Amino acid sequence: MAQSENHDEIRHDSRPRTGDNDALQAKVLTVSDGVVAGEREDKSGEALVSSLSSAGFQVVEHRAVADGVDSVAESLIDMVSGFAGLVITTGGTGFTERDLTPEGTLRVVERNAPGIAEAMRLANPLGRLSRGMAGIAGKSIILNTPGSTAGCVECFEAVADVVPHALRLLHGERLH
Repeated sequence: MAQSENHDEIRHDSRPRTGDNDALQAKVLTVSDGVVAGEREDKSGEALVSSLSSAGFQVVEHRAVADGVDSVAESLIDMVSGFAGLVITTGGTGFTERDLTPEGTLRVVERNAPGIAEAMRLANPLGRLSRGMAGIAGKSIILNTPGSTAGCVECFEAVADVVPHALRLLHGERLH
């Protein structure tokens, strides 16, 4: 956010940037046994990469990992190490036995961001079935989104306007 000259009005500037010309960076983690086994295409991960790019993020990594608490936690630890940006997962947030992305994410986040997770759940009536979370790990924000192509994009788009501001705050910029 940038203040106007009268300092009473705040203008929201959701363009993802850290400086004058620096785009914020993002990484995508697809959590899916089927994708890792080569039995399914990674349509949700590809949709997130496209949506992030359209929103002005520079996607610097996209990987897939099998479902499971340890596999998700290990991948997220590696992805946030030395990284200052958005890490967004797709898959593993539902009610099946193998949907363990939130549990893996909980092992990595240092602080929860429940408002972001709740906003993502409000994007669609089926969002109420998501157990996905949002939180901070180091200088990164981690978002869990559903494994459906439409669901993951809707969830990201529900918070795409505030994530750049949150990242700039996390990176130490004084915005007000």
